[in-house]
Amino acid sequence: MAGRPPAGSESVFGTALPRAVRYADLLAGPGVERGLLGPAEAGRLWERHLLNCAAIAPLAPAGGHIVDIGSGAGLPGIVLALLLPSARITLVESLARRVTFLEECVADLGLANVEIRRARAEELAGRVAGDMVTARAVAPLDKLAGLCAGLLAPGGRVVAMKGSSAGSELARARPALARLGATDAEVIEVGSGSGLAAATVVVFTVTRGQPEERRARPRRGRAGGR
Repeated sequence: MAGRPPAGSESVFGTALPRAVRYADLLAGPGVERGLLGPAEAGRLWERHLLNCAAIAPLAPAGGHIVDIGSGAGLPGIVLALLLPSARITLVESLARRVTFLEECVADLGLANVEIRRARAEELAGRVAGDMVTARAVAPLDKLAGLCAGLLAPGGRVVAMKGSSAGSELARARPALARLGATDAEVIEVGSGSGLAAATVVVFTVTRGQPEERRARPRRGRAGGR
């Protein structure tokens, strides 16, 4: 079991808190047992994972389409689905055991606003167009930028959760971002006024359509859906 949420969590999750508690238990139980999270993470799920991911919810467009790449155990995608019931959430994950866990979580939590795509991000380029693309612990920013850009609608926004490495990664990624036509790339701190939910992210906007070179064909034999 993941333990009780920290005091003040209701101010972050509101009416979604009971389902967030259930999700935390799924992470601490099957998630750890199947190796999606390390055993040490079970005791710090709320501060390090759920509340950290909840911090980016205010950046999401109301009622928009959010694409979460490399979803793994569902962070931040499932957290955003709990907090933003009017948004459409696409979880992109290539590993079967992770997809199975995501499907179980979505069913258990009753998340009607979530779809799961078993694929690599580059295989969906030009086939998925999100208003916002999120990623957490997926790849260095210079590589991640290209993966995200291929899944954005024109004018869409990338929110990459990076923590203390955000500034240095953004500096190294500037040339790659320029090639993609990304604008306004910056590091920002987001979170609740109490500081309970906080995150450091890199955000940028891609103003033109998806680059042709990113429109990869899906590999044969890959499952493309749930």
